[in-house]
Amino acid sequence: MTEEKNNFNPWKIIIFVTIALLTISILSNWYAQQVTLPRYCDNPEQTLHLLQKILTEERPAGEEARRSYIIAAKLLFLVPRKSEETLPDYLDRVRQNLLQTKCVYVDR
Repeated sequence: MTEEKNNFNPWKIIIFVTIALLTISILSNWYAQQVTLPRYCDNPEQTLHLLQKILTEERPAGEEARRSYIIAAKLLFLVPRKSEETLPDYLDRVRQNLLQTKCVYVDR
């Protein structure tokens, strides 16, 4: 009996999956910085105010329309809050992140 060699090479699959995951990560980061964050440039201070209400109040919208709050809440995913980061520090970091996306507005 002759022993057949297994021709299956898992490294090709591992390399392909790794490259695919890195590409998705890089492209999603680019999309967030170049496309999604600039959408908040219309009225960034209002968005930051809504974000603060989302983080501090149990029912920030109350009986108002919730669409603007949902849009502001997306910032929590685009610019996640670090552990042990205070609310003012987090809002300042979000503000700086919006400034870096070429938002032109008067600070505070």
